[in-house]
Amino acid sequence: MAAAFSCPVFLPSTFSYNGNRYHGRIKIKINATSSTKVKTLNEIAGAGKGSSSLATSTEIGHLSQEQIRQRIPTKKQLVDPYRQGLIIERGVGYRQTVVVRSYEVGPYKTATLESLLNLFQETALNHVWMSGLLSNGFGATHGMVRNNLIWVVSRMQVQVDHYPIWGEVLEIDTWVGASGKNGMRRDWLIRSQATGITYARATSTWVMMNEKTRRLSKMPEEVRDEISPWFIEKRAINEDVPEKIVKLDDNARYVNSDLKPKRSDLDMNHHVNNVKYVRWMLETIPDKFLESHQLSGIVLEYRRECGSSDRVQSLCQPDEDETLTNGVEQSLLKNMILTPGIMEGNGYLGPLDVKSYGYTHLLQIKGDSKNEEIVRGRTRWRKKLSTLPYSS
Repeated sequence: MAAAFSCPVFLPSTFSYNGNRYHGRIKIKINATSSTKVKTLNEIAGAGKGSSSLATSTEIGHLSQEQIRQRIPTKKQLVDPYRQGLIIERGVGYRQTVVVRSYEVGPYKTATLESLLNLFQETALNHVWMSGLLSNGFGATHGMVRNNLIWVVSRMQVQVDHYPIWGEVLEIDTWVGASGKNGMRRDWLIRSQATGITYARATSTWVMMNEKTRRLSKMPEEVRDEISPWFIEKRAINEDVPEKIVKLDDNARYVNSDLKPKRSDLDMNHHVNNVKYVRWMLETIPDKFLESHQLSGIVLEYRRECGSSDRVQSLCQPDEDETLTNGVEQSLLKNMILTPGIMEGNGYLGPLDVKSYGYTHLLQIKGDSKNEEIVRGRTRWRKKLSTLPYSS
C-alpha cells in the first residue's frame, strides 16, 4: 500500500528587469502518495484550464514594472485566490466573498450606503480583471484603450432590503448585459453567506467617453466584440418604467453651497468618483431625519462629470407625506424580503408599514452665469425600528 503524505514546498524565484533584480518565493502544497508521479513546476503552473501560466523570463522582459506588481491576467481566470473571487453563470458572471470591515460601517455597526457602492465598484473591476480583457485603464478593455475610451456611469439604482453588519461575510454577484446599441448594463446582488438572504440589489447603465475630448462616444466594433460574449439576459431589478426625476431649482428646502471637491475625491479617470456624489446628497438631509430613518432605495441620473476646481451645490427637497400607492414607489421595494418583528436591529429594516419617505436631490456646478447639472437623485426612506439595533 502506498503511503500518503502532504507537505509545503517553497521555491525561490529571481528575475532581472531594467537592471534591477527581483526576488521572491513560490509556495506549493503537495498532496500525494509514494506512488504519485511527480510533475514539473511548468506542468503544475499550466495545469488549470483557463489559468494563466507563470511568466517566463522572456515574457517578463516585455512587462512594465506596474504590470509586474499588478499581475493583471492576460487570459481568462476561473479563480482568484487573492480576492476570493470566482467565475460563475456558465463562465461569464463573477462572485466575490468579502468581510464587512470596521471602516465600512457607521455608528450602528451596519455597512453604510457608501461602502456598498464601493463594493459594487470593486467587484465590477475585479470581474473585468478576471476576464483577461483589462488593460491599464479604470476597467477599460484593450480595445477601449486603443480608442482612448473610458467607462462612465449614466444611471444607477440600488435597493437595500437589509444592511450587513460588521464582521459579516458576504457574497457579491455581478454580471453584465447589453443596454441599447452603445451602452452596457451591470447588475449586482449582495447576500449573506451565513443565511443566503439577499441584502441588496443594484443595476446600472454605462456608456463610453473619449478620455481626451471628454465627449460621449459610440461603442467601436472591436470593443463590442470583446465584451459581448460576457453579456447575459438577467436582471437584479425589474424596472418596467424608469422613474423620472424632476429638476430642482433654488427654491428647494435644503441647500448646501459650501462644497468643494478635494484631490482625494478624484479617481483614476481624473474626475470626482460617483460615490462622493452620494455622500454630498445624503449630508444635505437634516440630521434629525437621518437619525430615525434608514435608506431603502436610491436612483441616480448622471449628467456630467465634476472636476477638482468646480464649486458644487447640493439641493434637497422632501416629498409631502405619502404612502406607497404608485408603481414607481412600489418598484423600489419590489423583491424585498419582508422580515418579522423578531428581526429588529442588526441592520434589518423590519416589517413593512405603509409609510415611505422620499427626497429629490440635485448636485450642480455653480457657474458665474449659469449652473450645470452633475447628477439628479431620488432617495426612499423607512423608519428605523430602533436607534440602538444592538440593545437588548
